[in-house]
Amino acid sequence: MKVVYSDLNHSSHAIEDEILAAAGLSAPLYNCLTEDEVIDQLGEAEIVLNQYAPFTARVFEALPNLKQIIRYGVGYNNVDLEAATKAGVQVCNVPDYGMNEVADHALALSLTLLRKIVPMNNSCQAGRWDYIEAVPIRRLRELTVGVIGLGRIGQVYARKMNAIDLKVLGYDKFYKPNAADGTDYIESADTDRIFKEADIVAVFCPLTDETRNMINADVMASMKDTAVIVNTSRGGIVNEADLAAALKAGQIAGAGIDTTGNEPLEDGSPLRGIETCLITPHMAWYSEDSANELKRKVAEEAVRFAQNQPVNWPVNKL
Repeated sequence: MKVVYSDLNHSSHAIEDEILAAAGLSAPLYNCLTEDEVIDQLGEAEIVLNQYAPFTARVFEALPNLKQIIRYGVGYNNVDLEAATKAGVQVCNVPDYGMNEVADHALALSLTLLRKIVPMNNSCQAGRWDYIEAVPIRRLRELTVGVIGLGRIGQVYARKMNAIDLKVLGYDKFYKPNAADGTDYIESADTDRIFKEADIVAVFCPLTDETRNMINADVMASMKDTAVIVNTSRGGIVNEADLAAALKAGQIAGAGIDTTGNEPLEDGSPLRGIETCLITPHMAWYSEDSANELKRKVAEEAVRFAQNQPVNWPVNKL
């Protein structure tokens, strides 16, 4: 089968190439950034290893040979799933890589905010030496974390926060904590309770019509003024203009944001220049280990499909 990389900004794709070669496959690398480029360059492609290139209804209509898309990552917002299914194209992702990395990153953002590490570093670097500037800081074991989204990553984060003695509230539309899974330390709660009671609100849910702008001005007005928000899932779940206003007004104490509505962060973003807003460049997934795991699993999924074997992570049902 004809396998291609639609686009890839990684420094190397040697891991993928080795796995493909062992199965008698090879894949040229393209740099498709637009619908037109995908249509013009990938006309013969049957299997596409995809990072950011858009796959829309128009693309599917123009690429009748296409049979499978494997996304580098968990999300698939750049693929029109309904159009793919209608066209008979199997869409796959890699939902089980980098779980600990994302949870660890969320943990790091949470503790950095709660312990006020960044403003205290800035204060010391400026020549001051006074912990009073950090007042108030609370003991961690007296605090509550609210986890919205108890999928793979949300559960790992919840477990880590429980291990350092925080009370854990959790909300998920499709999952309830239970003893069989060892998650019964998580107390089920609705989002209203989480927003009201949590000292940390950590988001681990997909971006959907239901979750878009879920954390907005009204929500932040209901939160403690000492609470912080952490989002390592998808931009758009937290309304950025509302977040900036709440931080500047002191309605909440801080935010740790790894994903934004527009990436990279725009020059005019309202989140820029706010000391209590920590921003990282969609890197929560990253370690050398997780990057290699992702590459391996993308290539292995392509091989399974090419060899007419069941795929591990189908996103749509054909």
